[in-house]
Amino acid sequence: MASLYVGDLHPDVTESMLFEKFSTAGSVLSIRVCRDNASRLSLGYAYVNFQQPTDAERALDTMNFDILHGRPMRIMWSQRDPAVRRSGTGNIFIKNLDKVIDNKSIYDTFSLFGNILSCKVAVDEEGNSKGYGFVHFETEEAAQSAINKVNGMLLAGKKVFVGKFQPRSQRMREMGESTKKFTNVFIKNFGDALDKEALQKLFEPFGTITSCAVMTDGEGKSKGFGFVAYEQPEMAEKVTLFTSL
Repeated sequence: MASLYVGDLHPDVTESMLFEKFSTAGSVLSIRVCRDNASRLSLGYAYVNFQQPTDAERALDTMNFDILHGRPMRIMWSQRDPAVRRSGTGNIFIKNLDKVIDNKSIYDTFSLFGNILSCKVAVDEEGNSKGYGFVHFETEEAAQSAINKVNGMLLAGKKVFVGKFQPRSQRMREMGESTKKFTNVFIKNFGDALDKEALQKLFEPFGTITSCAVMTDGEGKSKGFGFVAYEQPEMAEKVTLFTSL
């Protein structure tokens, strides 16, 4: 058995409509339009199961982005393993897309580099492009080739950025690491009696200071806050740990 995911469906599309469409590609075992448990309204996607993988492949190759009930269908291989869907392997991110670039345009452009598992242009509630999209390739090599060849190219007259997609968990992890490497410390609420020299003397015990500044008003009076920059991140971290006690 081979299963296809069919997305971007009109809410009124039924199993019988999909059967009539996909049975022209081969023997269809079953079709399920996914619906809301409470309202039973369509969620806009379905699964079509073929008896033979070759029939499913034929449907994918010949029917992707065909119009059904006024909307182009977005067809891809069904990938029900969430770990694979969320992984960054083979995933690329495209931004600065012209509004005329749709799912089919993205597919036609990037399918030259390898087998595409899924692709999508992000849209708003009215169906208008948000100017960015994603392509998930079967292999990391295909993804890297697409990045190398398409990044910086003109698509519909606009220079696009193409790069490796980072899952949210990885982005948050890297952001966390970067915050640990700060060397600047913001000091506040010390009144107007503390000048630059006094501030530096106060914070020198934590490590080697490369620069120090007290913010002043137009008359040269302290605003009660300033900055201390250390040579090493560990020194700055000591200050934050000490002042948080």
